Amino acid sequence: MSMSEIGPYSNYRLTVRLELANKPGIFAQVAALLAEEQANLGAVDLVSATKTRMVRDITFDVQNEEHGEKVLARLNALPDVTVLSASDRIFLLHLGGKIRVESKVPISTRNVLSMVYTPGVGRVSQAIAKDKSKVYTFTSKSNSVAVVSDGSAVLGLGNLGPEAALPVMEGKVMLFKELAGIDAWPICVSTQDPDDIVRIVQGIAPGFGGINLEDISAPRCFEIEQKLKQTLDIPVMHDDQHGTAVVLLAALMNALRVTGKQLDQVRIVVNGLGAAGTACCRILLAAGATHVLGCDKEGIILSGEAEQLRACRTDLRACLTRDNPKGTLRDALKNADVFIGLSVGNVVTGDDLDLMASDRIVFALANPDPEVPPEIGSAHSTIFATGRSDYPNQINNALAFPGIFRGALDAQASEINEAMKLAAAQAIAQVIPEQTLSEDYIIPSVFDKEVVPRVARAVAAAARASGVARRRAKVDDPSLPE
Repeated sequence: MSMSEIGPYSNYRLTVRLELANKPGIFAQVAALLAEEQANLGAVDLVSATKTRMVRDITFDVQNEEHGEKVLARLNALPDVTVLSASDRIFLLHLGGKIRVESKVPISTRNVLSMVYTPGVGRVSQAIAKDKSKVYTFTSKSNSVAVVSDGSAVLGLGNLGPEAALPVMEGKVMLFKELAGIDAWPICVSTQDPDDIVRIVQGIAPGFGGINLEDISAPRCFEIEQKLKQTLDIPVMHDDQHGTAVVLLAALMNALRVTGKQLDQVRIVVNGLGAAGTACCRILLAAGATHVLGCDKEGIILSGEAEQLRACRTDLRACLTRDNPKGTLRDALKNADVFIGLSVGNVVTGDDLDLMASDRIVFALANPDPEVPPEIGSAHSTIFATGRSDYPNQINNALAFPGIFRGALDAQASEINEAMKLAAAQAIAQVIPEQTLSEDYIIPSVFDKEVVPRVARAVAAAARASGVARRRAKVDDPSLPE
């Protein structure tokens, strides 16, 4: 891996404190060593200096942990150079965790204490006991989401367990707060039994306004989400499935506008029918797609007439023919207009893409390595998107879940249904004005301040229109459509 592949936002950036002899040429040796190792030199700060010694902090990028250890060993072996300490910015950022709880009301006097806690709080508890709907008015339930994981599918790293999942869930909680103003809480459970997870979530549900399931492996995630949706009266969403599907549909809507094609006319191939892949097929069919082929490692295992597929889209597993594939991925790509990869890296070549129709759209979303290398994919398609932040058109589910839950909480929705997800996709797509759409700009940035409010308004309106909202819109309600 070259340093150009690491990019400006390397996950392997070290800050090293060096003690050097204070004489000419010593730091030049350090710089030369880093250049020889292709360790990209960044900031250089002077900490202290005497007539004989100098202490400097230097920051540089390495390729991976092993490479970093090698560079440190070589630095320490230089004459007149001593490595005093080395810190990894990723681990420094995580010291003590990334989140905390803060009170909205400072407890500064005995009088305040008596109101926020006993005896004053007893009156609020009695009021809620008489009318449970008041829990939304007088507690944090109205703005809180539980982010639940068993650690069975942490990012793309596999079954790492609940403790290893915790820093990821903390990161998700940060996104809820920073992007949508939602107080979310990481809940990592020490079981991977679906029934146990369902019972745990059912048990904690009274304290939350919504449940975000995260990093739970397929096919267990389908069963867990389905049972929770059937038994809870608050929104439940497995983000790995539906967040990805919503953003993908939004990107595809705009890609089709750029290429002048229609969703009900194009031939779509989805490769990888795990949690995200099946959810993407379902939302595409719900949005009006009529030609969808689904592939997995066995080959083409999802095909048929559009009406047949739509009829079983609530559980596409019933339509999968794993024991009787209808062809290969290469067969599926012939004359296809759209390729959507939610599988593994480097399973498609430029020659494969050339089998597709003209003005082809390629979404290669496997991380960190897309289904086709970006340089090849972009050269063999009109519109190319990945899940990576270092290329244009990043399909990032952080565009969806903050606004979806914001809208669901604002409407006090009992669920997140198909209509709400379709409305979210449409809202994300419409953030980009028609006149600014291009091959390299089909999806907004996660930092675009328009995304969450637009999605929240659309989702809340869809919740009310579909009859799952318990809170009516007020004139000044931020969830009202524009």
